Amino acid sequence: MASPRLETYCCPNRDAATQLVMNFQPEVFCGVCIGSASISLILTILQLLPKKGQSPRKMPKASSSSTILLLISICDILGGLGMIFRSSVWLGFPGFIANISVSNRTDVWPSTFCVGSAMWIQLLYSAGFWWLFCYAVDSYLVVRRSAGLSTIVLYHMMTWGLAVLLCVEGIALLYYPSLSSCENGLEHAIPHYITTYVPLLLVLVANPILFRRTVSAVASLLKGRQGIYTENERRLGTEIQMRFFKIMLVFVICWSPNIINETILFYLEMQPDINEMPLKNLRSAALITWIIMVVLNPMQGFLFTLAFYGWTGWRVDLKWRKREIPWESMSSSTVGENAYPSPVNYQSNIHDSKKILTTDSQQTDEAISMLSEANTSSDERLTRSSPIYQGW
Repeated sequence: MASPRLETYCCPNRDAATQLVMNFQPEVFCGVCIGSASISLILTILQLLPKKGQSPRKMPKASSSSTILLLISICDILGGLGMIFRSSVWLGFPGFIANISVSNRTDVWPSTFCVGSAMWIQLLYSAGFWWLFCYAVDSYLVVRRSAGLSTIVLYHMMTWGLAVLLCVEGIALLYYPSLSSCENGLEHAIPHYITTYVPLLLVLVANPILFRRTVSAVASLLKGRQGIYTENERRLGTEIQMRFFKIMLVFVICWSPNIINETILFYLEMQPDINEMPLKNLRSAALITWIIMVVLNPMQGFLFTLAFYGWTGWRVDLKWRKREIPWESMSSSTVGENAYPSPVNYQSNIHDSKKILTTDSQQTDEAISMLSEANTSSDERLTRSSPIYQGW
């Protein structure tokens, strides 16, 4: 799981609220974390691998949006590996971790491991939040024809720069002036929690607005093609809208327990004694959401691939051969089987006649296809009957 409480736990003089949740069934906590992260890791990789009996389609060029989706999956995979490693050490070497609870100036490795593993997880998931925000920005800019692969460099600079800056700043303020004296007051902890939750709250607030504006822009583009809004175009617009909705639904499900848990723990920290009987229900709620977090946080990786591509199947093709990268796929062939997540397709008769398209209409179709990448079954075929698909 990804919580700023993990960094706070590295302080020997940690607060009572952090002590409450970290000491609650630590073996069960680590075991559930390993199980959830392992399942998500395996299923995420399975989703991205090529499948047997399906041949990749050759695409004219990659899209920045599909590249961002790949980077989000990579952040989730690396973050899940960090969770598995950290929890495995906690389970396998309980004496090693117990040294964190005391101010031991001779053995710095327990605290180093604690801080390093917590920073790794926070950095990767924070970068994933920033990439998800960039995806919303890029989707809107693509429809406005103001983005492309050239902007991916700017996204890298913003994402990794902000993720590293906020992570280092938060950790530095938390552990100032040293690990032995950190968490002596909220002035140490609050900046750390703010830098941790800023990208998460940004996605929760800004992404729905950007997605809504993108859907409206897509509808305008589809109507502007022929001056009418056909059934196929309406279905395509609905498909893009549903894709954005599923992305936000997964994000809310996976991270809302963190916000609830942190709110409860902060309230408990403000109390003179968190063990008082009137606070029993709040303590129970904090522990319940703590366990829910350890299940849902690592599962984000797999759930996101379902939202991005749909279920791609079990039959993995491990034979080495040169093929197009699946997440950079865009529709270009007339007939073919899809091995990877691909743009939305609808069955219809293939017309023999060809229409001459203007550069503007081609750009419009490319912009729509970048946003409509989703999974299709192997027997589905690309169509060209509708004007909006003839530029693909």
